[in-house]
Amino acid sequence: MSRHNLGWLLGIFSVSVFGFFVSFASTAREADRDYEHVRLFVDVLHKVRSQYVRELSPERERKLVEDMLNGGLDRLDPHSGFITKKEYKQFTHQSKGKFGGVGIQLGYDPGTLNQLTVISPMVDTPAYDAGILAGDVILKIDGKSTDGMRLGEAVDLIQGEPGEKVTLSVRHESGETQDIAIVRAEIKVPSVLGDIRKADKSGAWDFMVDKESKIGYVRLTGFTETSAGELQDALNLLKKEGVRGLVLDLRDNPGGLLKSAKEISNLFLSEGRIVSTKGRNQEEETYTADPHETLLGPDSNVPMAVLINRLSASASEIVSACLQDHKRALVVGERSYGKGSVQNILPMEHGQSALKLTTASFWRPSGKNIHRFPDSKDSDEWGVKPNPGLEVTLTREERSEYARWRFERNVVRARKPAPKKEDKGKEKEKDKEKDKKPFVDKVLDKALQQLRKEIKKAAREAEPETGRA
Repeated sequence: MSRHNLGWLLGIFSVSVFGFFVSFASTAREADRDYEHVRLFVDVLHKVRSQYVRELSPERERKLVEDMLNGGLDRLDPHSGFITKKEYKQFTHQSKGKFGGVGIQLGYDPGTLNQLTVISPMVDTPAYDAGILAGDVILKIDGKSTDGMRLGEAVDLIQGEPGEKVTLSVRHESGETQDIAIVRAEIKVPSVLGDIRKADKSGAWDFMVDKESKIGYVRLTGFTETSAGELQDALNLLKKEGVRGLVLDLRDNPGGLLKSAKEISNLFLSEGRIVSTKGRNQEEETYTADPHETLLGPDSNVPMAVLINRLSASASEIVSACLQDHKRALVVGERSYGKGSVQNILPMEHGQSALKLTTASFWRPSGKNIHRFPDSKDSDEWGVKPNPGLEVTLTREERSEYARWRFERNVVRARKPAPKKEDKGKEKEKDKEKDKKPFVDKVLDKALQQLRKEIKKAAREAEPETGRA
């Protein structure tokens, strides 16, 4: 071997060895830093445990650790955090769109002296079939009184493995009390809803909001594993009814799974970029539509409007920005929230808890930014804005009124409680309610007006040319 070649080999070997030691030294420094941080954390916890004025129970000590973690992660950004064991269980239910339970929405109604109350049963669930009604007060769960019980504790007691039984002691609005034994089942939480329920006893949603113009309406409350399939089913029903226009309502939708946002965008697009993500330790990743026959694609001549407001965030912004950039839909309402960051869920403690960590940002097909940074101004580029002329800004009072109106329309009232005698005061209140002007959803109304114009325009263009000679 020549001296020249030997020199090259020795040089390469020297550089490799030097690189190894630099890398090793860097890793060692990081390990020392990690040890120093962990030691500080443990020392603080030890001091609190041994010297705090009151002895901490194991539960309170655990809560202290969780709060310390969340306090630090919150300084990184508002969307990173530690998900506790109890929260992770509920988070998994929400993202999967199903859980073991009976199928009721619970809350505390101030009108019933803060008693645990059924906000609404869910259609086609064990609770609905057993006769649980909206407005029922839950007095006991398996014989345990709900007086002073936290909502989370009540949910944990009612949820359980499918096939197991739970007994709810309820007081109906009629005043009648009843013990109702219910067998738990796998409850699928719908994320695709309509505007109003059908007049029949099924309690199902009516997805055709304007029967004369044949305009459909679907409302998406979140982006779960089942959302795309649910939306596809709703669109297939509308197609059978001859839909000629569609409203996709993403108002108050906080987002959800990135995968779900891509699938839903793909229902309306057969080509083109949906979204791209950029991270510190990863190359830019671009997600594009799969070529296929879309349900209501560009060639279907079905105009679309997407409704958004200031609480439409994350996955809602991916879908609305995608359809707007591809000119597949008009966007109506208010400027969206501006959450253009991607959080990865990293399981901890053998999958019992999790770390939610911001790892990337996403960008709309046009390449424009979506994320609203803490120092962002209204004049900066962030979020999704309505199309020109289609912005509908609501006052605080109007937003509250819309929330109450929407809530009432969500409640399942297919089975009405037995009639009861009412005093004159309540009768007068009902008379006043009748005198009130009916609520008008200004955002939906604006979208319907625009879609009706688009439908008429399409009908005129489709008419064959005729003339007299």
